[in-house]
Amino acid sequence: MNNPLLSPFDTAPFSKIKNEHFKPAFLKAIEGAKDEIDLITDNASIPTFENTIEALEFSGQQLDRVSSVFFNLNSAETNDEIQKIAQEISPVLSEFSNDITLNQALFKRVKAVYEAKDNLELTVEQNTLLDKKYKSFSRNGANLPEEKKKRLREIDAELSKLKLKFGENVLSETNSYEMHLTDENHLDGLPDGEKEAAAQLAKSRDKEGWLITLDYPSYVPFMKYAKNRGLRKELSLAFRSKGFHNDKLDNQENVLKITNLRHERAILLGYRTHAHFVLEERMAENPEKVHAFLNELLKRAKPAAKSEFKQLEDFANELDTIGHIQQWDGAYYSEKLKQKLFSLDDEKLKPYFKLENVIAGVFKVAEKLFGLRFEEVFDIDKYHEEVKTYQVYDLSGNYISLFYADFHPRPGKRGGAWMTSYKSQYTKDGENVRPHISNVCNFTKPTTSKPSLLTFNEVTTLFHEFGHGLHGMLANTNYPSLSGTSVYWDFVELPSQVMENWCYEKEALELFAIHYETGEVIPMDLVQKIKESATFQEGMATLRQISFSLLDMAWHGANPSKITDVKGHETKAFENTALYPKTMETCMSTAFSHIFQGGYSSGYYSYKWAEVLDADAFAYFKEKGVFNKKVASKFKENVLSKGGTENPMVLYKRFRGAEPNVEALLERAGLIKK
Repeated sequence: MNNPLLSPFDTAPFSKIKNEHFKPAFLKAIEGAKDEIDLITDNASIPTFENTIEALEFSGQQLDRVSSVFFNLNSAETNDEIQKIAQEISPVLSEFSNDITLNQALFKRVKAVYEAKDNLELTVEQNTLLDKKYKSFSRNGANLPEEKKKRLREIDAELSKLKLKFGENVLSETNSYEMHLTDENHLDGLPDGEKEAAAQLAKSRDKEGWLITLDYPSYVPFMKYAKNRGLRKELSLAFRSKGFHNDKLDNQENVLKITNLRHERAILLGYRTHAHFVLEERMAENPEKVHAFLNELLKRAKPAAKSEFKQLEDFANELDTIGHIQQWDGAYYSEKLKQKLFSLDDEKLKPYFKLENVIAGVFKVAEKLFGLRFEEVFDIDKYHEEVKTYQVYDLSGNYISLFYADFHPRPGKRGGAWMTSYKSQYTKDGENVRPHISNVCNFTKPTTSKPSLLTFNEVTTLFHEFGHGLHGMLANTNYPSLSGTSVYWDFVELPSQVMENWCYEKEALELFAIHYETGEVIPMDLVQKIKESATFQEGMATLRQISFSLLDMAWHGANPSKITDVKGHETKAFENTALYPKTMETCMSTAFSHIFQGGYSSGYYSYKWAEVLDADAFAYFKEKGVFNKKVASKFKENVLSKGGTENPMVLYKRFRGAEPNVEALLERAGLIKK
């Protein structure tokens, strides 16, 4: 079979790839990678950094490319057949990974280099790579006796399938629900643009009236604007009960199996819990530090959150006498209160945030800060017609990166927003191989009468994901496994979160916030209101993030073997952070994809951890000027380009001159005053 995935390629040959190409490509690439490993272990020469560590680092590159194409499609453009292949191939990949980390001959060579490292005169980056390679063996069972290695293989194979199944169930739940409305009165309160989008969606599915779904661009506006409390309740309960219906898409059993297998794996490897295992390789170091960090934030945020919640409930009762405010009331009355306090309405803002203008704006910000130029190109193969492709250059015309951007929801795309890569940056044989980076989002689609107009939250999301993208694009390291976003998990959100700050700055907004009909630049009174409203309900927002982090730690920071009731365990974890009355028919854990499918297990706290870094970093920009070239250059050189080549705190201090200060976050959030 002529398989495009097995021929050399630079950009992914999407149009040539058929589903039947994937499995043979994986099997052939695994075979090739095994041959490369055999060359290392069969080498009769004394193990050196070059013939063992570097050789291992650059092995399996074809397999990496096949994997990146396949698993990115499984997130952004999946179907039943791709999901079936994922279920079949994931245990095979898990087994291959174990074949490497449990290969005694290979580990013996890696260990020999590791034990001789003090005499090798390695660079900082080489030292980091050696440590990482050694730990990839020691932390994954290389020192275990054979029967425990066998069990480790079984656990990893099962976990790979369970995580996929968890994500498939969440996607199926999202896709299978729709609220079909035929009475226009049921859309009271919804802006015209949202009504039009709902009508267009209904029409696309051959239905009369309007359709509301659980995709964010449909769900969020309905929760924020729809006057009909009963319908808001129905939609909210559907959204918050994904994977919790005791049917074939139920995730409760998957949650229990995943957490128990992770715990068993950690115990096998000599750790107290999965969290202890994970956090050993994080800036936070251990669960105790995570809890101390979260509790410190909780102490500062909870009084503000309770006060904000009371204000919201009082306001809701002034308007509508509803008694206790419920989850399905929060967004609706928050939007009304925000409009009252700041005269700021997302609908007033959206005309200034046409998607194409925001894209041009984020590119302009990147140009002013980091000297980048984005050129849209139309000859790059792509996996869907909606995907945009850009070549990225520096101001001297040097090629920096290829950038894919995919902005709108589709049935085959999972929810949320993320950055990923189709090819890592690295340097080999004198060539600096440049990366292929992708941003995937789920933003409001254009309608027949309006272009895609973003909410302010979508604007900050675009900047956030683009920050991750810059981390990948500007990578300038030697080794692919240390390049771009291959950093400690609680450091990875710094570049993304720091970029959000420019959305609130007059100098940046003037570059792209232009009314799509009149061409008017966003009025400064609106900019001022955006800034003033930035801390609106920040106590509640902080408490919410802390609650998710505590739930993550409740699942992974203790022995889960006695847990039989997923909802009960979750309720206990939320005890100290709950504001709204309980709803027995909902459960967050069963759709908490970040920790049960993605890479955030024992790491959800990292969003708040990175916020401390980003608030402190942006305070430096504010002090010197938000487009200060010198500060931007220091950030690019010490953070964005360095990837995981050094300890992140060392890199941060080199940029900032000191460790980050939590006061910067509390001050920005309005939780303390200057």
